[in-house]
Amino acid sequence: MHLRVINPTVSTEREATTLALLTGAAASGTRVSAATLPAGVASIESRRDDALVTPWVLRAAREAEADRCDAILVDDMLDPGVHAAREVVDVPVLGSAEASMHLAATLGHRFAVITATRSTCDPVIEHARRFGVAPKLTSTRSLDIPTAEIGRDPEAALASMVRCARAAVELDGAEVIVLGLTGVGGHAPAVTARLAQDGIDVPVIDPSVTALRMLESIVEMGLRSSRRTFARRPGATSSWPEPAGAGDARPMV
Repeated sequence: MHLRVINPTVSTEREATTLALLTGAAASGTRVSAATLPAGVASIESRRDDALVTPWVLRAAREAEADRCDAILVDDMLDPGVHAAREVVDVPVLGSAEASMHLAATLGHRFAVITATRSTCDPVIEHARRFGVAPKLTSTRSLDIPTAEIGRDPEAALASMVRCARAAVELDGAEVIVLGLTGVGGHAPAVTARLAQDGIDVPVIDPSVTALRMLESIVEMGLRSSRRTFARRPGATSSWPEPAGAGDARPMV
């Protein structure tokens, strides 16, 4: 099985971090490759960022299908372009947010999502409504640390993750934590251990790993997105226009 991870940013550092995490988490028969966008933003922290990168995500999805990938993972908690990509390719496409929120909804009655910045909290809530899990989303809490800065002081970032998770459980009533920090993942085991030291026994979900394992299952079962839901546009041509700025690979700001 060949799974393509689309890093919906221009950060090659993020690609390397994500690829290492998912290669280690993948089943023995899964090959994981990654694609970083040639233009866009350094991190997705708003609806604006989501809109800017979507055309590039769609192009990357088409390229993944042309490379005969069996499935596509768009690795970000705002799931940019995921539902649109399902309309332009035939292989399964899954985003980290949708996968992790659905898993959280099966592991407890109430879950919380921890994000990097406050600007992503409302979009996460909107996604929960779209995914049908909003009644189980008890809160969103942010580290108030830009994604690009989380790796500069890992111990301080981890302490902030634990602090937010503890507050979500003790103050908001969360029973499951979604650690919505894609691109700097791999912290879920450490957060779980720190919470356990305080007597807090709750699942902590890594969205990227969750989406990977869910896609592996979807491919193994021979499933794909419903064309009743994600229909191809009648009369659509096979050509794919270049997004604005295609000749300039510099990040947008």
